Amino acid sequence: MGLFDRLVSQFIEIIEWTDDSSDTLVYRFPVYAKEIKMGAQLTVREGQAAVFVNEGKIADLFQPGRYTLSTQNMPILSTLKGWKYGFESPFKAEVYFVATRVFTDLKWGTQNPVMLRDPEFGPIRLRAFGTYAMRAVDPGALLKHLVGTDGLFQVEEVSNQLRNILVANASQVLGSGKFAALDFMARSAEVNSAVEAEVNAGLSEWGIAITRFLIENVSLPPEVEQALDTRSKMAVLGDLGKFTQFQTAQAIGDAAKNPGGGAGAGMGLGAGIAMGQQMAAAMGAMQQPAAPAPQGGAPAVDVRARLEQLKKLFEDKLITAEEYEAKRKELLAKL
Repeated sequence: MGLFDRLVSQFIEIIEWTDDSSDTLVYRFPVYAKEIKMGAQLTVREGQAAVFVNEGKIADLFQPGRYTLSTQNMPILSTLKGWKYGFESPFKAEVYFVATRVFTDLKWGTQNPVMLRDPEFGPIRLRAFGTYAMRAVDPGALLKHLVGTDGLFQVEEVSNQLRNILVANASQVLGSGKFAALDFMARSAEVNSAVEAEVNAGLSEWGIAITRFLIENVSLPPEVEQALDTRSKMAVLGDLGKFTQFQTAQAIGDAAKNPGGGAGAGMGLGAGIAMGQQMAAAMGAMQQPAAPAPQGGAPAVDVRARLEQLKKLFEDKLITAEEYEAKRKELLAKL
């Protein structure tokens, strides 16, 4: 191979990028000391853009398609190079491929609790986290303000900064007082849109945009969550008397499962006292003299009520069969 053949072999004739990664945002085509041959084939795939940089200046931008490089489709570079009348010669330029597809499932979250004034609870602290998606919308601005001369620029190199911006804007929206803490998830679409708009307003100069922002969870401090749980229970129970009876029944059942423990003994004693008081009240009521029967021979209502109480005591095994029968006969005699 002669010298001319060796020089010709250094000319780049095919320029393309097949991305086999999932997180590369910008890739610089390896030109190095080689020169691009005028008439070379450039292939830009869907989800990509190709940017030609000459002597540190952004020249021509190519959208998806197949191109034969010439002075006709590289007007800016042709002007910078001083080519006239279709003069063809090899040239040197840096070629950056920018991934314009959407990068999804990126995480964000508050490292520390955010202080805000809630319209319902007042000053509270909360944490929030979720996901977002981003894409390059202006390849030239992206190269100019973020990438520089980095030959392999990945999403993680900008995701940390994006996360900080998202948290700052989310905190601002959540703390604006427009949304109550309990309404964040119910009004999630409205909250997400508000945060997305705030963030994109500041990212336009970087050439990237947030295409979707999601708040997946908002957590309150443990003491606030406990208070909310208590209030929810009270709202469900409604009747405090029934709630107390339910709690007492549970305590009696727990004590019965552990009769040897001190707490079980105490609960058993308390339950015995309570049952004793119930029996005394019922028996005392039955000891009261019966009201005289109304005219016409109709039985007294209070005697029937005592009979029902007596039967209830017997069914609950609080009195013996002998006691029940003796007292029943006594009450029946008063009818």
